[in-house]
Amino acid sequence: MVILAIESSCDETSAAVIYNGQMRSNIVASQIIHEQHGGVVPELASRAHQQDIVRVVNAAIEEAKINKNELSAIAFTRGPGLLGSLLVGTSFAKAFALGLDIPLIEVNHMQAHVLAHFIDEPKPSFPFLCLTVSGGHTQIVLVKGPLDMEVLGETADDAVGEAFDKAAKMLGLGYPGGPKIDHHAALGNPDAFEFPISEMPSYTFSFSGVKTSLLYFIQKHGPEFVEERLNDICASYQKTLITTLLRKIRKAAKELKIKEIAIAGGVSANKGLRKALTVEAEKQKWSLYIPDFQYCTDNAGMIAMAAHFKYLAGEFTDQLVSPMPRFQL
Repeated sequence: MVILAIESSCDETSAAVIYNGQMRSNIVASQIIHEQHGGVVPELASRAHQQDIVRVVNAAIEEAKINKNELSAIAFTRGPGLLGSLLVGTSFAKAFALGLDIPLIEVNHMQAHVLAHFIDEPKPSFPFLCLTVSGGHTQIVLVKGPLDMEVLGETADDAVGEAFDKAAKMLGLGYPGGPKIDHHAALGNPDAFEFPISEMPSYTFSFSGVKTSLLYFIQKHGPEFVEERLNDICASYQKTLITTLLRKIRKAAKELKIKEIAIAGGVSANKGLRKALTVEAEKQKWSLYIPDFQYCTDNAGMIAMAAHFKYLAGEFTDQLVSPMPRFQL
């Protein structure tokens, strides 16, 4: 069972090959053009995917040391994501599968983030809770099986990754903002300033309030103060976001009596969050699972892993399939 997977939901063009459940390659081409615009420009993203996809797919096949005629299926991200970007990956996958006369597998991007935990050891046991955090999503997912997931709670407004990126833009740090805030936060005092934590019912998140609070803070103190205390501001702001995440996952774990906890998505690469979760896991006696850095941000490896399970279950799609920018888990 040899599957080629394609990921093109946002601003990374990626292709991977999985061979009987073992990852043979995972090639990612990032788009640096968005840095000068302070965020992802959808039209530029789709153009870059068109330019990169053939090269990236060839590289994935070569690194996997296979021939295209050995492929059993082609998998692709159907959504969620940017429509133009998804169209490139979907169209390429459909054409490639049609040309080789092999099955086509559609993958939900968020489901794939969760299943990235099954690429390497150790692997979580079912059921487990997955805190899925990215630029577009913040969710607590109850994972009952590889293809059986239930979203227990999600954000009512901004995703946590969006809260990081918008804060970085306000602070003049540029894009992508999450890694830059994480860098400065490691050098600062997380208790220097206090930002509000939104109290939301059940497992619902909200990050718009803390983002607005930071804006008022910057306006009140001025650019010189911000520059002088940048590390402390980043550390305090990041602590607030992490505390919000920990409160909800702790609540879910306690109420559902689940000790298997995982984290996935681009923000799971945040060092501050990883450290805080590790400390919390020791305190709560959780078994904690965090993917390797290369499988945290958008990549085709996680799409391939999801496709592996869907192939085993016989879940294929047809040539009439189209992208779903708001594809629900």
